[in-house]
Amino acid sequence: MFLLLFFVLLIQFFNYWIFQPFASFLEYVLEIRSFPVIALVGLIFLFSAKNIEKN
Repeated sequence: MFLLLFFVLLIQFFNYWIFQPFASFLEYVLEIRSFPVIALVGLIFLFSAKNIEKN
C-alpha cells in the first residue's frame, strides 16, 4: 500500500513539475479579460466555415 502511495505521489510530482510552467504560461497569455474576444473569434470561425455537404 505504501509503495502504491509512493508511486502516486511521484507521478503527481512529475506532472506538476512538467506541466506547471506550461499552465502558468497559458494563464499569463490567455488572461480572463481576453477570453471573450478569443471565444468570439472561435465562434465566428466555427460558424463561418463552409459546409462540406453543400456542393
